[in-house]
This record gives sequence, structure tokens and C-alpha cells, in this order.
Amino acid sequence: MQKTSAVLLLLVIPIFFLGRYSAQERMQASCIMCQSELISAGEIERYVELGRQSTAVGDMQIRSMDVGRSNAQVSLVHRNALQESSGRVAEHSLVSEIYYVLSGGGTVLTSPELIDAIPRAADSYSVTNLNGPGHNAPAVRNGIETVIGEGDVFVIPAGTGHAWIDIPDHATYITFRLDPDKVVKLMDAEDSRRFLDSGGDIDVLR
Repeated sequence: MQKTSAVLLLLVIPIFFLGRYSAQERMQASCIMCQSELISAGEIERYVELGRQSTAVGDMQIRSMDVGRSNAQVSLVHRNALQESSGRVAEHSLVSEIYYVLSGGGTVLTSPELIDAIPRAADSYSVTNLNGPGHNAPAVRNGIETVIGEGDVFVIPAGTGHAWIDIPDHATYITFRLDPDKVVKLMDAEDSRRFLDSGGDIDVLR
């Protein structure tokens, strides 16, 4: 009996310390004490209406948040009818984008092979407040044309050139941005309110 008890004790002691070690080594959250954030349907609708009314504002950041090892952005984009390519391909070197189409749609051209790419100005609003450094180009090689419409999700990795080449009526979509290098300026709910109240004046966010 004593021998059995001793054997059990020898088994229990390592398990006890292993359990304590495992608890101490528990994975730490990458975003320490971070709060969740709601973007209401009403706020999004205000951006949709602003996009429909304004020809000067297309891509409107709603939030840019630090979520730990990355920043994340949410943007509302409204584009009017486009019958032919603008001849301008955009590429974001460090930020990936995910489109979720709310209404309308069209054809998007994508390719990582840009022709005659020109770096975007480092102090431009698009670089500092929207989607970070990158390039513009007049064309791409080996482009893929993808038709997207209401309810579709479309993923554009960082470094991939993209351009709308046909929009029959309009395209309104939410863009979710992944910004692991944290190159885009942060934007909170108060910044969003000021932007909306200004009627879309980007200077209130600079």
C-alpha cells in the first residue's frame, strides 16, 4: 500500500507542476485590453448617401483601428458608372483589401505585374489616411478580369494592382483593410462624426 502511494505521488507531482507551468505559459493576447467597436448600419448609410451625393469623394475611411499586431480599416466606397477604363491601376504595397459589395457592381482588373509604375506621393491623403504607400500605373501584364456584384466578397492582396474597368450603373462597397505594418493613420468614431458633419471634407482628418 505504501509502495502504491509513493508511486502515485511520483506521478501526481510532475502533473501538478506541468499544469502550473502550462497555465503560466498560456498564450498572451496580441491586443492587450482592447475594446470592441460597433459601426452601426445608420452610420454606414450616412456614408452611402454622402458617396451618392458627392462626385469629389469616392473612398471614405470609416475607422482605422489598432487591433494588436496589425491595424485594421473599414471604408465605404461609392463609384459612379464607368464605361471604359480610366487607364489608372492602383497598387497598395503594404495593405491588403477585401471588398464586400453592398449594391451595383462591375468588372475589376487585377494583376501584380504593373507596367511603368510610379510611386504615390508619400504625403497624399490616400497614402496617409486610406491605404498606405504604393504605386499607380497605366496598365498591367497578364491581367485578370473579374465581375463582382451585390453580396460578393473580393480579396486583393497587398502588391496586386487593381482597377475598375466597367461599372454599368454604380458600385457601392465596404472595403476591409489589413494593415500589418500600421502605416495608415488611426481614425475613431469622433473622427468619423466630424468627417460626416463636414460633408466629406478630408481636411478635417489630416
